[in-house]
Amino acid sequence: MIYRKWQDNKIPALGFGTYELDNSQAAKMVAEAAKIGYRHFDTAQMYHNEEGVGQGLKESGLKRDEYFLTTKVWYDKFQSGDLQTSVVESLRKLDQEHVDLLLLHWPNEDVSLDETLAALNEVKNLGMTRLIGISNFPTALIDKANELTDIPLTVNQVEYHPYLDQTKVLENLRGHDMLLTAYCPIARGSVLKDKTLTEIGKKHGKSAVQVTLRWLLQQDDVMAIPKSGSPKNAAANFDIFDFELSEGEMTDINNLAKPDGRLIDPDFAPKWDDAA
Repeated sequence: MIYRKWQDNKIPALGFGTYELDNSQAAKMVAEAAKIGYRHFDTAQMYHNEEGVGQGLKESGLKRDEYFLTTKVWYDKFQSGDLQTSVVESLRKLDQEHVDLLLLHWPNEDVSLDETLAALNEVKNLGMTRLIGISNFPTALIDKANELTDIPLTVNQVEYHPYLDQTKVLENLRGHDMLLTAYCPIARGSVLKDKTLTEIGKKHGKSAVQVTLRWLLQQDDVMAIPKSGSPKNAAANFDIFDFELSEGEMTDINNLAKPDGRLIDPDFAPKWDDAA
């Protein structure tokens, strides 16, 4: 396993994502993922599967200090009072006294970021989460969030895969001593058909997906949370610690980025750094 260090914390760089898994699937797959060796699990209020994730963690038999758990506050709960109440509800569903990382899921320009971060700081101070961070924040909002928070932010979770250049965001985060967590890391399966990734994989006896996940983890300060509803695929995703990509291979993968590479762009999204 590869770990990312943040202050006194060690976070497993490869996590298990649960987006689009219902409670039953999440319970089954989290328990399976724990057997495979995953120790970092990611959910969110909006996924409507926190109960399943909590059940899977209980069934895994892992002790609380043996895994790292992230959840996210949905943007309609960003007002002070709403945010704190929503986190209490998340902890009830997860059957946890605290999470390890709590993120603001998307920016919300209708609520003052100052108010939202004060509420996020409060739940951290109350012990409901060990670490706090953001998700889907472009550089201008990363800067603003860091100005407004009293407690250092740990992570920005964003879409990141070979077809989307996130250099600006990653460099900005490094300037704030923050980590990047890549969601949608295999571009909704698009990497499977990619000739460059497939050819690199053949040299290492690995799949295009495994090459992609390795590419992400070989970047300093980057973590990844591939989702899978299949134990077989979850095991394959985890089988990436026995090979290393060359500098040339890393560059070849970097060069796959394209202007229209972004896949997740809802109508409430902020103005992205890669927008024309």
